[in-house]
Amino acid sequence: MSKHVSIGPVTIGNDLPFVLISGPCQIESRDHVMRMAENLSDAAAEAGVPFIFKSSFDKANRTSVSGQRGVGIDAGLAILAEVKAQFGCPVLTDVHEAGQVEAAAEAVDILQIPAFLCRQTDLLLAAGRTGAVINVKKGQFLAPWDMAAVAQKVASTGNERILLTERGASFGYNTLVSDMRSLPVMAQTGYPVVFDATHSVQQPGGLGSASGGQREFAPVLARSAVAAGVAAIFAEAHDDPDLAPSDGPVMLPIEWVGPMLNKLKAIDAAVKR
Repeated sequence: MSKHVSIGPVTIGNDLPFVLISGPCQIESRDHVMRMAENLSDAAAEAGVPFIFKSSFDKANRTSVSGQRGVGIDAGLAILAEVKAQFGCPVLTDVHEAGQVEAAAEAVDILQIPAFLCRQTDLLLAAGRTGAVINVKKGQFLAPWDMAAVAQKVASTGNERILLTERGASFGYNTLVSDMRSLPVMAQTGYPVVFDATHSVQQPGGLGSASGGQREFAPVLARSAVAAGVAAIFAEAHDDPDLAPSDGPVMLPIEWVGPMLNKLKAIDAAVKR
């Protein structure tokens, strides 16, 4: 049976109309985040798609030590709380350590466990105990059925407000592949399944000191995932992705978002009719 997770004005479920989770990879500045939140919320509203804003105060798993990581937890959480207050949309951010979860849960609605950390028991338990919605990204190294045990770690805290995200599986060096069979497999847990369209086209470490990617294929994979019946599409976006400090090669230009949503909504309606 498909579980529904309510987050303020948004309810996510595998059998409900899909939700958009979007925003820039990392918080670059308050002004940039507020501008992106306004543009994305407007695009989602125009398409009639529920919207969750996403950005990270810290990107701890950079390819190189020289990679930019964000504005830090104190400044970042203050900015995300302002987004939530001004635009009325739920807000998501990554957490990397158990010590970050309580402060993050006070500022945002959804705590995201990065793919590399999806089996870190102490982090999962600490996040679950906050009562916030927990979005766990499936590690590139895990099979989709392995996520049932990951979800159970969070659920053992009494918190079943859980989302599971597919973001591609390692396929040789510097390459990911998306197996659409993983989406219904993870849905067998009952928890809402999210498809991360932009990180699924990432080429980890592909640029040597940074990750590369093929953003032109993100909308293609998003359409495939919606046709498979997912609860949400995760797609990072930016007003100038080629100059972004992280994940620029995979983030969608902001002008792609509206047209993509219109196509996804039509597919979603047909599949879930």
